[in-house]
Amino acid sequence: MGNDYQFTTEWRVTGTVDEVRAILGDTDAQAVTRWWPSVYLGIEERAPGGDGGLGRVLDVFTKGWLPYTLRWTLTVTEPLTDGGYALEASGDFVGTGRWTFRQDGPEVQIIYDWRIHAAKPLLRRLSWLLKPAFAANHHWAMRKGEQSLQLELRRRRAPDEAARQAVPPPPPATFRRRARATGS
Repeated sequence: MGNDYQFTTEWRVTGTVDEVRAILGDTDAQAVTRWWPSVYLGIEERAPGGDGGLGRVLDVFTKGWLPYTLRWTLTVTEPLTDGGYALEASGDFVGTGRWTFRQDGPEVQIIYDWRIHAAKPLLRRLSWLLKPAFAANHHWAMRKGEQSLQLELRRRRAPDEAARQAVPPPPPATFRRRARATGS
């Protein structure tokens, strides 16, 4: 269909699977809004889930570089392990996502497979025309995520507060004032 999307993103970061898993699986629902603020504007935990976060439900408020926001619910459908985890999305997006982690020497290869159907009326109605722009928006968001994850790894590895403060902040959201003011 015209409003179906499939994206496969690969990140490579210096670190260990344990470090990546600790960040991407952080049980503090607001952690991702601190280290990936260019995309994640707000998260509320609806259900904590069990072992490895299985069954965890989060209400998510996100955006990319385009001036619109998305509200969706993330449900963990496969628990967080050294190999990754899987999720289901509902709301403005409907579909599945799978994070896969693999140690490759001093780096971690992270693959995100995102298969969604755009349900938000704006995306649904305009996908036939703006699908390349919506895809570019996703790719921008994922590039910011990789940059932000690399910075968060540096921040967490810092030996003291001075070194932590020396790590640059993650890239900020675009159109932040509009997103905050309207929630649209």
